[in-house]
Formats: sequence, C-alpha cells, structure tokens
Amino acid sequence: MNARPQRNVVVNALAQIGEAGLFLLTLLAAVPRSLRYLRETVRQLWFVGAMSLTIITVCGLFVGMVLGLQLYYVLSIFGGTAASGTVVAIAIYRELGPVVTALLFAGRAGTSVTAEIGLMRATDQLAAMEMMAVDPIAYVAVPRYLAGLVAMPLLCAVFCALGIFGGHLVGVTWLGIDNGTFWSNMTATVDVWKDVVNGILVKSLVFGAVVSLIAVYQGYTTPPTSEGVAYATTRTVVASSIAILALDFVLTAFLM
Repeated sequence: MNARPQRNVVVNALAQIGEAGLFLLTLLAAVPRSLRYLRETVRQLWFVGAMSLTIITVCGLFVGMVLGLQLYYVLSIFGGTAASGTVVAIAIYRELGPVVTALLFAGRAGTSVTAEIGLMRATDQLAAMEMMAVDPIAYVAVPRYLAGLVAMPLLCAVFCALGIFGGHLVGVTWLGIDNGTFWSNMTATVDVWKDVVNGILVKSLVFGAVVSLIAVYQGYTTPPTSEGVAYATTRTVVASSIAILALDFVLTAFLM
C-alpha cells in the first residue's frame, strides 16, 4: 500500500535533480552573456559574501573555542594536551570549516537568494525583463550563482582562521597550554595540500557550487505565489543541508 507513494517521492526527487542539472547547463551557457552585467555580479558578491561575514566570524570563533575546550579535557586523559592545536587545526580545516560554513551560507545567503528571485517571479519582474529583451538568466541567475561560487572559499578561509584563533584563545590563554608547543605541533603536522587546500578550496568550491545552484534553481522555478516562495525557501535549506553532508562524505572518501 505504501510502496507507490514512496516510489513517487523517489521519482520526484530524481526528477528535481535532473532538472537542476539541466538548469546548471543553462547557467553555464549564459556565463559569457552575463559578463556585461559585471556590476550586478559584484553587488551580489557583496550581498552573499560580505554581508555573511558577521555570522561566519562569530560562529567560527565559538566553534573553535568549544572544540579547543572539549579536546583539552579529552586529551588530558591521555596526557596529550600538547596536541590540542594540531587536532583543532585538522578538524577545522578538513571538516568543520567547509561544512559549517556551507550550512551557515545556505541558511543566510541561500534563502535570501531564493526568496529574492522567487519574489521576482511572483511579481512578474522576470517576465518584464523578457519583454524588454533582457535575459533573466544572464542578469538575475548567473550573477548570484557566480557570487556564491566565489564567496564560499573566502568565507571558509575566514571561518577557519577564526576557529583556530578561538582554539588558541581557550587552549593557551585560558587553559595554559604552551604557546610555542601549540603552534609548532600544528605547523609540523598540518599539510598544506592535504588539509588546507582540500578543505578550504576543494570542498568549499563544491559546496558553494551546489548551494548556489539549489538556491537559484528553487527561486527561479518557484510557483509565482507567496506560498510557493515560502516552500521554495524551505526546500533550499533542506536540500542544501542534505547535499552538503552527503557530498562531504563522498569528497572525504576520495580526498583522504
């Protein structure tokens, strides 16, 4: 009795993934046409990137502080508190930095992009652009997609820097770990390519591409009603969160 509804859900999900893939091809094809709207791309980069710095810096600082505090008490059981800096850096660079940044980016910038484009659809602004011979894909969708793609690695780098600073603040200033030991163990163990580049560059680029695609796609294809915009915003957060965690496992398996 329940097999058919479950199958319909799976079919609809696969159909949505296929439509999003075709929409991505449309975006990539429109990138050359969008270069004439460089000012719009810069404006969107400020909106999704610079305006997200507050939540990224605050969360990065407290994540690093909590991680440093928890690791200190765990490592103290084995007499390995000197390795706190190493473990904090590896955990933030490899996993927490890209994943938490992407989740925060989806919740703050992704929902805003979806709601903005959805309201353009609901108020017939996209249709008006087409009547004025302005390509809405090149003017509206592509700048927001490129802005998210560029902003994610930068925000991830800021998050990692503040996270390590938070771990240092707790470990060295509060708990009394030797400052030289904290940094020397970290710099001796953390590998630039395996940890920093794979985390900040590779993972964050993939997450930025996926989250930006989901946000733009949900907003551009939403039904032109207030209820449709609300549902599209919710779908952006849910789909982005699932995609980030699933891709994190896949990327970790391949990169590690």
